Amino acid sequence: MPTPPTTAPGTAGRRRWIALAVVLTAAFMDLVDATIVNIAIPSIQRDTGASFGAIQWITAGYALAFAVGLITGGRLGDIHGRRRLFLLGMGGFTAASALCGLAAGPDMLIAARVLQGAMAALMVPQVLAIIHVTFPPHERGKVFGMFGAVVGLGAVCGPLIGALLTQWDLLGLQWRPIFLINLPVGVAGIVLGRRFIAESRAPKALRLDIVGMLLAALALLMVLYPLTQGRELGWPAWGFVSMAASPLVFAVFVRYERAKARKDGSPLVELSLFKLRTFAAGTGVQLTFGALSGLFFLVWTLCMQLGLGWGPLHAGLTGIPFSLACSAAAGVSVQKLVPRFGRKVLQAGALIMLAGVLLYIAEAGRYGTGLTSWQMVPAMLLMGGGMGLIVAPITDAAISEVPAEHSGSASGIFNTTSQLGMALGLGLSSVAFFGVLDDAAGGDPRAAVVDATVASLWWVAAGLAVIFLLLFLLPGKARTGGGAGRSAAPAEERSPSEADPVLVH
Repeated sequence: MPTPPTTAPGTAGRRRWIALAVVLTAAFMDLVDATIVNIAIPSIQRDTGASFGAIQWITAGYALAFAVGLITGGRLGDIHGRRRLFLLGMGGFTAASALCGLAAGPDMLIAARVLQGAMAALMVPQVLAIIHVTFPPHERGKVFGMFGAVVGLGAVCGPLIGALLTQWDLLGLQWRPIFLINLPVGVAGIVLGRRFIAESRAPKALRLDIVGMLLAALALLMVLYPLTQGRELGWPAWGFVSMAASPLVFAVFVRYERAKARKDGSPLVELSLFKLRTFAAGTGVQLTFGALSGLFFLVWTLCMQLGLGWGPLHAGLTGIPFSLACSAAAGVSVQKLVPRFGRKVLQAGALIMLAGVLLYIAEAGRYGTGLTSWQMVPAMLLMGGGMGLIVAPITDAAISEVPAEHSGSASGIFNTTSQLGMALGLGLSSVAFFGVLDDAAGGDPRAAVVDATVASLWWVAAGLAVIFLLLFLLPGKARTGGGAGRSAAPAEERSPSEADPVLVH
């Protein structure tokens, strides 16, 4: 192990806090970029002439590329150095942001968004790993609290930043500044990261599983591509054949992963984890919740701007009650409610969110295109509060029975599942939202958008009922010891090969 250079304690302290600021800024960039696009979609569509299918890919392409590359990105950092992969990912993310902002048409924008998601998959997994090896155990609680605050801030700020930049139409660039704003932030992060982030890698890192990653990507694309493009192509027969064949590719993937586990113990997905009822159920909740989120936030944004005729800033401000309720409920659920009431808190969250969805459906049915922001507030508070009661504690509940040596893999799978669900939900909007719009062609276009939103919300309601039932498979009470998922550090605080990190100065 290389001997670290002698550094004055005060200097070392300043260096690691600057390093923390850099990696938290990168996490903030990713969170904002995942949510900033929805609010600018109508502007993008008007400026580029993008079809609804292209609009879906602009959002789903990022989520899919991020999900497919997330576990591999983490392993690359363990093998080749987390600082190196972090800087490479941030540089690529910045360059991809420039390509998004300069896109001449929807095809180029889709390609740039896929590249952006792939670069995020290199950058984001290094954030928690760098934090872990940079700060001693007694400081990590405070540091991870700061990380959680950044996550909440990103969720709130993404739509607002997108709304402001789009509404201001800086230099006549319309929607493009939502991507170009990443350039100065990314350049500053690269310069500071090179200077202040210490290199680290895992001495016993898992090997790469490129074949597994490609098989998983192929199986997912065989579902997503025909689901997203099928409506515009008239639902051709090859699309149904592709979707029907996707489970066969998944079966090949599972068989290969089992062989990979026997060969070198480094499969892309540790399939043995799914033998644990709580992990399998938690992953199912995460996948379904990701799909509902992807579907809801896309159609809700389109409804506010295309159906209700609001500007981007009006739409962005309308989402504030949702974000605030979600953040508040998340904090209370983890600190106060779940330790006392267990899974009942998550189930209550599903029911509260369902009540919010049904209230929104009732209000949209009553007021139609005359629906106002103030009339939405009760539904937004219920949906946001319900979501907060679920999303904050679900990871810890799902990994409560995971052995300590697999907690990093479990966390990687869990985070990947959320992104995959979002991509699937965006693809599902072809049927749930855009298909209803097609059927209403010839009538009032604004009323048709509101009706399509209501139809989509019934899908969301059904998904929440599924989540409520899946939550019965989680432990009734929070586990306070013994479960490996709680040993040493929560899974979301661990790198895939955390046991013995090596610092390289």
